[in-house]
Amino acid sequence: MTLQQGLSFAVIFAMMAAFVWGRYRYDIVAVVSLLVAVAVGVVKPERAFSGFADDIVIIVGSALVVSAGVARSGITELLIQRYLPKITAVRMQLVLLVTVVTVLSGFVKNIGALAIMIPIAFQFAKRSNVSASVFLMPMAFGSLLGGLTTQIGTSPNIIVSRLRGELGGEPFTMFDFTPVGAALALIGIAFLAFGYKLLPQRQRETAAIHEAIDIKNYITEAQITERSALLGKTVADLLHSAEGNVIVSSILRQKTVKVTPLPDVTLREGDMLILEGEPEALDRLVAQEVLSVTGDRQVRAGKAETEIGAIEAVISENSILIGLSAKQLALFDRFNVNLLAVSRKGEHIKERLSDIRFRIGDVLVLQGDREALPAVLREFGCLPLAERSILLGSVRRGLVPLAILACAMGLTATGTVPVAIAFFAAAVAMVLFKVVPTREVYGAVDGPILVMLAALIPVSESLRETGATDLIAGGLVQVGQLLPGWGALGLIILVAMAITPFLNNAATVLVMAPIAASYASGLHFRPDAFLMAVAIGAGCDFLTPIGHQCNTLVMGPGGYRFSDYPRLGLPLSIIVVLAAVPLLMIVWPLT
Repeated sequence: MTLQQGLSFAVIFAMMAAFVWGRYRYDIVAVVSLLVAVAVGVVKPERAFSGFADDIVIIVGSALVVSAGVARSGITELLIQRYLPKITAVRMQLVLLVTVVTVLSGFVKNIGALAIMIPIAFQFAKRSNVSASVFLMPMAFGSLLGGLTTQIGTSPNIIVSRLRGELGGEPFTMFDFTPVGAALALIGIAFLAFGYKLLPQRQRETAAIHEAIDIKNYITEAQITERSALLGKTVADLLHSAEGNVIVSSILRQKTVKVTPLPDVTLREGDMLILEGEPEALDRLVAQEVLSVTGDRQVRAGKAETEIGAIEAVISENSILIGLSAKQLALFDRFNVNLLAVSRKGEHIKERLSDIRFRIGDVLVLQGDREALPAVLREFGCLPLAERSILLGSVRRGLVPLAILACAMGLTATGTVPVAIAFFAAAVAMVLFKVVPTREVYGAVDGPILVMLAALIPVSESLRETGATDLIAGGLVQVGQLLPGWGALGLIILVAMAITPFLNNAATVLVMAPIAASYASGLHFRPDAFLMAVAIGAGCDFLTPIGHQCNTLVMGPGGYRFSDYPRLGLPLSIIVVLAAVPLLMIVWPLT
């Protein structure tokens, strides 16, 4: 072992220890590791920031924006309510999510399949009152397992297929990977259905401020229109659709007649409903049942670039609003502001929003020109609350984000466009079509995750550049000569699993596949099972958030720590190795 190889190993081991320790945030650990690697000479200064231009950083950042666009569209709430209304058990929700991601990942880019399902995971988490961290890591692992099932499922399969042809055999075909890959996927799903309990329930760090703002009794009003899915249905149907999270305080019919909201009352076109509930529950109900809220009135735009938004504000003791109603103030006509909702602690309000006389401490949700809202709040004498996403009354783009994502996935599946370009274009399209507001783009892009990735890429590559991977390969051959066939096959999978966090999975195959073929030849075995073993090991990084972009994608939204991954990933890795070895020997005999 040379000095440079030793230093490279030392930096990697120290970095991993710091990640597991968890004392410092992962991006800080990564950038310090990069600086140390440069200082000791295992990363050249001119290569130090090469990671910021790497495709994986673009793919992960773009996928986060695309996933945010799918979440904002409201389409996930609609799909859950219409097609999956009775799935409330956490285990059943998890099995459904993981299975869908796994199946999709066999035929489309796994990060795209995962991006589609992340918003649905958050909706299931709200429904079951659990953290989304219960679902997200198993889904990421399911996407990796799904990639094992077909030739196009993941990059290692494609590369191994090509290398088999270059080594003198026929390239693997589309479904040569399916017998072993599908069996491993089924075994993995079965484990995850119970193994998810090994995970702690974590919230993402940025959720803390949201949890501190505990405002639940918002009152809003929504109208039954000719397009409403509730037209002709009863109040009981509405309550069922809202899953008990929204109540109907009052119904105003023909503008003057008050109707008691009994469960059997039939809803008619033009009925104005006074609704009470959490902002998220109100928003879901309005979106999925096509109700018209006060915010549907068109705020006047003073310039082409005006962005309409909503903000929460509390009425202070010096506010000019005290004792007056929105109607008396002519909020919309005078200030170009819509009143979307009111929260008053300890009181159920049955009046229309426009008739409520404001009091000290009332919390209002106001909609208007985002740039003008701060000045309006100062004039009103209201204090803005810490900002959080309020979608009530926002414009929905329906199927647009799914169409954008489908185009990106189709282009990558056919090889027309590289993955990074396709997902970057999809993220830009989300902004151009106003699915994701411009000001929320950089909130959707998880900065610490991207910095961690960019910093770790040159550190990880130092293993290959210093020849440390060749050193590992040499030791592998020596150990393999002492093992029986099944042991040698298992060793290949284990080594590929161990290397792939520090190289990307494609690089792992490029390094390991020739070694595995020579290794098999030296042991007088056919190379097919060993090449397949390399693909499985390289495609199954369950131990870290850095070996595959799917693991990285869920780290921020799931609030995971580095040490959370092996809690679920280590037993899954052991199961995969134990199952893969006999399956490979059956499907691809060694002799």
